[in-house]
Amino acid sequence: MNQLDFKGRTAVVTGGLQGIGAAIAKRLESSGAKVRIWDIAAKENRVDVTDAAAVERAMAKAVAVLGKIDVLVNNAGVAGLNAPTVDYPVEEWDRVLKVNLTSQFLCCRALAPHMAKRKYGRIVNIASIAGKEGNPNAVAYSASKAGVIALTKSLGKELAQTGVLVNCVTPAAAKTAIFDQMTKQHIDYMLSKIPMNRFVAVDEIASLVCWLASEDCSFSTGAVFDISGGRGTY
Repeated sequence: MNQLDFKGRTAVVTGGLQGIGAAIAKRLESSGAKVRIWDIAAKENRVDVTDAAAVERAMAKAVAVLGKIDVLVNNAGVAGLNAPTVDYPVEEWDRVLKVNLTSQFLCCRALAPHMAKRKYGRIVNIASIAGKEGNPNAVAYSASKAGVIALTKSLGKELAQTGVLVNCVTPAAAKTAIFDQMTKQHIDYMLSKIPMNRFVAVDEIASLVCWLASEDCSFSTGAVFDISGGRGTY
């Protein structure tokens, strides 16, 4: 594993207890960063990132403990129900959009001013190749991830001269607990679309995310980075 220099840096990773988020947190820590995990399943420091007030409280506590926040990785998310759009329950649409998109908006909204004031920050949002292409029978997930891409582009432009860079990654599917929320038919569909004929490993996603979160990433903002095994076409 190539080493990145995060000595003296601090980071918040949402949904960091398992899967992609856990791999990102581990990579950051092994590179010298102090990491704070925000996760609704945490026994200590539990944070509901869909709740604006909870995010504000968590930010204040993180700053008090860490002294500053240099990096935000918005990773928390759910797959949602697999069903045709015409049959998709409204309440499930609302839930998926709230977890996958609104949470990222709330965390960016809370932490970006802190970073801009210090004239340094890296925000990396986890989107999905589904946000570019749209997966059938996954309308809420696809729409929420498309929203993450647009959020990234908007905020990246707004902060472009502040020293705070905002980028997102669009992975193909990775074998994590989120697969438990999907049908086998949907999983098979996703694999069939990947030219490399395998799912991405969480450590591969972590490598890209951590580079984007580092000082080495200095002239990319509002950008979308594919890690899709060749599936991405634009």
